[in-house]
Amino acid sequence: GTRMIIPEERRENPQMPDNPLSATDHFWRLAVFCHNGKYNQSPRVSFVGMKYFKAQFAEFIAADGLKLPGILFEPRKKTKKVLIYLHGNGSSSVFYSMAKLSEQAKAINKAGVSYFAFNNRGAYQYHKVRRIRRGKEDKVMGGTAYELIKDCIKDIDGAIKFLETQGYSEFYLIGFSTGANKICVYNYYRPNNKVRGYILACGGDDVGIYYKMLGPKKFKMLLSKSKRRVKQHRGLELAGDDLPGLVYSYRGLYDIMYPDGNYNVFPYLEYFKKLKLSKKPLFRHFASIRKPALVVYGDRDEYSYRPIAKVINVLKDHCAAPERFQYQIISGADHGFTGKEREMNLVLANWLKSF
Repeated sequence: GTRMIIPEERRENPQMPDNPLSATDHFWRLAVFCHNGKYNQSPRVSFVGMKYFKAQFAEFIAADGLKLPGILFEPRKKTKKVLIYLHGNGSSSVFYSMAKLSEQAKAINKAGVSYFAFNNRGAYQYHKVRRIRRGKEDKVMGGTAYELIKDCIKDIDGAIKFLETQGYSEFYLIGFSTGANKICVYNYYRPNNKVRGYILACGGDDVGIYYKMLGPKKFKMLLSKSKRRVKQHRGLELAGDDLPGLVYSYRGLYDIMYPDGNYNVFPYLEYFKKLKLSKKPLFRHFASIRKPALVVYGDRDEYSYRPIAKVINVLKDHCAAPERFQYQIISGADHGFTGKEREMNLVLANWLKSF
């Protein structure tokens, strides 16, 4: 049957209040399935057996000591292959979309590949993350508001190291939204990594989104102010008054908005509108990939430059290993592939079966 780890205090006292930032509490409250695949958010039900997979809560240590939670979905037949899922940013969490996640895990498991989804350090907008440092545990601020995208290297390396202890030796990465950007950044700085192939789903143009939202004048002003705050060692201060309705530290904001930074992986707006915001080569992170890769977009992606066919063509123009790349546009799909999950999952499973 399905395995689930429940903390002792939860077993002994199921009425204890939830900590909204506790991964185990999220798992206890949200990760509930039944044989017909329906999803139930009841806080008082536990796992039952699954036809296609077994699921196990896991917590691992990132390369810099952060404790990150996740769920490992394994097929009934033992495998050495595992697909590692990287979620997007902006209040994202694997524990917020368990029904959708389980359906994708089922499709991947049926293809003979395990599926590991975890909350990276950019999960939620902001929260405290536990860290092991010099044998002692403390807490640091995490979430999208404070994250530096290059730190994804530490998360991915930590996930791979953990999965190796579970007997896995063949690794694949799938990234949705900012998760796709993170895969490109990871490959750019770790080209000789242990991952065999990448899936880049609906990679985002964050610089373009903020440039369009703020306008040229305010974009330049806020970018300069964020840079100053970082230089003044005030980067962890929140930019509340400068971004009404959004919660970001100046450090996180500068990392997202800086045109020559690591976030600017898919600079579609700059490229198509010839804005000349960057000094460094555009699409350099994407162009560094020489491993097998699958690129997937929905043709109604509300956060991407459109038409999507133009996006695919510009990626093809910047691809260093075209013979190893496949591209797929899913008709009628938005940024989250809403209503098109089954079609999306079939595309992913078929690509993995090709190895």
